[in-house]
Formats: sequence, C-alpha cells, structure tokens
Amino acid sequence: MLLLVVLVATASWSYGFAQEIPMQSPISITKFQKSARMTCEIQILETIFDGIVIHWYKQKEGEAPERLLFIVGDEVTTEVGFQENRYMVERSSVQKRCVLTIRDVIPDDAATYYCAYWDHYSKVFGSGTKLIVSDKGSSPPANSEILQKKHEDQIVYVCLIEKFYPEVIRVTWIKDGEEVTENVVKGDTWQSTEEDEYSIASWLTVPAESEDKKYYCKYEHEEENILLETQDAVKTDPQEEDCGTVFNRDQLMHRTAYLVYIILLLKSSMYNIIILFFIYRMWALTKHQGKKA
Repeated sequence: MLLLVVLVATASWSYGFAQEIPMQSPISITKFQKSARMTCEIQILETIFDGIVIHWYKQKEGEAPERLLFIVGDEVTTEVGFQENRYMVERSSVQKRCVLTIRDVIPDDAATYYCAYWDHYSKVFGSGTKLIVSDKGSSPPANSEILQKKHEDQIVYVCLIEKFYPEVIRVTWIKDGEEVTENVVKGDTWQSTEEDEYSIASWLTVPAESEDKKYYCKYEHEEENILLETQDAVKTDPQEEDCGTVFNRDQLMHRTAYLVYIILLLKSSMYNIIILFFIYRMWALTKHQGKKA
C-alpha cells in the first residue's frame, strides 16, 4: 500500500504542473460470490480521454501491485495469469469514466484496485477501491456526531463515527466548500466491539472567535456519505469527561492490553536470559573445577 501512496504522490506533478488524479468510487466494496463494480473518473478533455490508455492494477495487502489489464479504445487486454472472462471493462467518453466489473467474486480477489493513465512521462494512479471478500454485509455507522470542547482561546471539535463495517472510511473537514487540512488530526480506526464493527474519530481545532462559523465533518463509507455541521455539535461540560476520553476509551483499553502483553513478553525474555546466564555460569564453574582435578 505504501508503494502506491508514493507513486500517487510523485506522479501528481509533472513539469511543474499538477495532474488530474483519477477519482475512484466507492472507496470499498464488500462482496462474495457476486459481481463487484468500481468506477474511475478522469476529468480531462474528452478528445484526450478518447485516446488515453487506461490501466487497472491489483494490489494485495503487503505485496507489490501488478497490472490486471489495460484498455485502448474499446479493446481490452488482460495480463497473463488472470482469467479474462471474469473481468469486464467499459469506458464512457461523455462521462470521462472507466468502469471495471469483477464477476463471481472469490477470496483471491480481495485487494485494492487502482486505475491509472500516462500523462507525459508519468503514470498517474487513482485513489483506489478496496475489495473486501466477506459473506457479512456492510453496515453504515450506528452513530455519528460532533463533540465540542472549549479550552481557553480555542475550540476543539471531535467528529465521532461509531460501529460501521467494513473499516474503510474517509473522514474530512470542510469549510466554505473546501477541505480543511490545518489543525486537523485523524485517528486510526479501532474495533469497538467483539463483533466486526469499527469506530473512528477526527479532531479539528479552531480559534474561539470562529465559534459562529460553519465547519462540516464529512465521512464517506461504502454504505453512505454524511455531512455533519459543527453548529449542531454536542457541547461537553468541563466537569464531565473530556471529549477525547469519550471516544478513546475502547481504543485505550485495546492499546493497554497490547502494552501489557509486550511487557509480559519482555519480562519473559529477561527471565530466559537470566536463567541462561546462570546455566552458563554453572557450566563454566563445573568445567573449571574439572580441569583442576
């Protein structure tokens, strides 16, 4: 996955000009023994779109990406090692869109799929669609809200999204129709229950005088896209739990258990070293006494 992230970042600039990164949707698909359909949109001139070669790559977790197929005009070429009859590709010049359909999804199809095209001498990769092979259906978040905590001259907004599946989700903060990137911290997803349900939180810190301005927390999930407004935020009482504690409890318990396990493992290793040391000393002492005799 890291390799594709680097490729996307480096390929987004060529000759000093920003390139159009293909937008893929949805961000994830949960399927099993059914067809999976993923879309790639490249917002460039239609005349150019008709002539470009569009590639599709498959990247399994922890492995290098490999090209699945490519399409020139209406002609599709599938790489050796992939079953040609399981893949269907359509392209629309009007919508500037290329659609990949995988028929009869099997466990081996689980991977992240990227579309790509050449711009001058650089290959530009899309944002990616993760295909999850599971007979468990996807489910939207059971709860989503914004918590507000005022501290001195700042306001901290916490966008809390709970109990969704699969874990793939995109969370962004928006102001005046544009994404906010400064003073934003995005947490990792964590498993909030024993079941396959996940939660996530994202922080936004703004000056206290911006309290009346509208900020939005947008999340995109396989099941739904929602826009939450900060003016509807739940204000937390200073006497109550800190809003960071509210959503970190489950995550903290998980990490604490992990740290305890590491500490016990280290202790066990230390005990083994100590025991081996004493065994070695006894062996050396016995050997030394034997030489004297």
